[in-house]
Amino acid sequence: MATLHGRDLFEQGFTVEQVIRDYGDVCQAVTNLAVETGAPISAHEFRTFNRCLDDAIAGAVTEYSQRKDARPTEADSATINVSTLGFDGVKHLETALTQSRIDLADTAAALDVAQQRARDAQARALHDSLTGLPNRELFDDRLAHAIALAERHDWTLAVMFLDLDQFKSINDAHGHTAGDAALKIIAQRLLQYVRDEDTVCRNGGDEFLYLLMNPRGKRNIEHIADSVLRTIAQPVAITDVALAIKPSIGIAIYPEHGVSGDQLIRNADTAMYRAKKRARGIVFFDRQQSRGVVE
Repeated sequence: MATLHGRDLFEQGFTVEQVIRDYGDVCQAVTNLAVETGAPISAHEFRTFNRCLDDAIAGAVTEYSQRKDARPTEADSATINVSTLGFDGVKHLETALTQSRIDLADTAAALDVAQQRARDAQARALHDSLTGLPNRELFDDRLAHAIALAERHDWTLAVMFLDLDQFKSINDAHGHTAGDAALKIIAQRLLQYVRDEDTVCRNGGDEFLYLLMNPRGKRNIEHIADSVLRTIAQPVAITDVALAIKPSIGIAIYPEHGVSGDQLIRNADTAMYRAKKRARGIVFFDRQQSRGVVE
């Protein structure tokens, strides 16, 4: 049977050194080629070698493609039998893997940016653009959650409805810019009394809602409301003018004055109108006394 020596391999585009260096494992397994002597290889062995080499390269490429789809790690890429790929094949794989890692990093960065933008958009959708306070939608959601907790743990809740007396006259006399500035200051003052579990929101215009979680008694609720009233009533300095803004506050308590968010807000609103009508800063909801107001 005809044999192929090292010079014949060279004529085929290989050198013995290249074969040993790049395809040593496959070559040794099939032909038992001696590195030092360049022992002859039969034509059958050479064909077998080429077939095994092709199979090894095809298998490695398939494995690489699967690992790329599965986001390969450094440890995964190391499991490919590098000796079956040859020098050029290894370089190609290294380049492809490097590019894959770059693409994955870019994708992860883009995903982080997109997720942050989504969070920002959601925050804007649930907060008042002027004061930064939660808006009515977020307040309603937290109130519903608070009622569920109160029912489970036998807590009380309080909803305070605040309206700024004669606020329209400020906009008429000093302009909407001054009115907006005053609303921002009042929002910050309200935040002074908000515990982590409480929520204060801008209901729209010059109205605010304040949710007190488990306030532990009517006296404590009245104390907090009185502190809020006195803080808001402090002069507001706008465009070198000290504005006196007095709020009227109506309060409804769960479950005494309502067991749903709509009932509590509606009854606190009713109590607020009683406070405004009677020039009394703070009024708790009372079903008997509020009938005339509702009518």
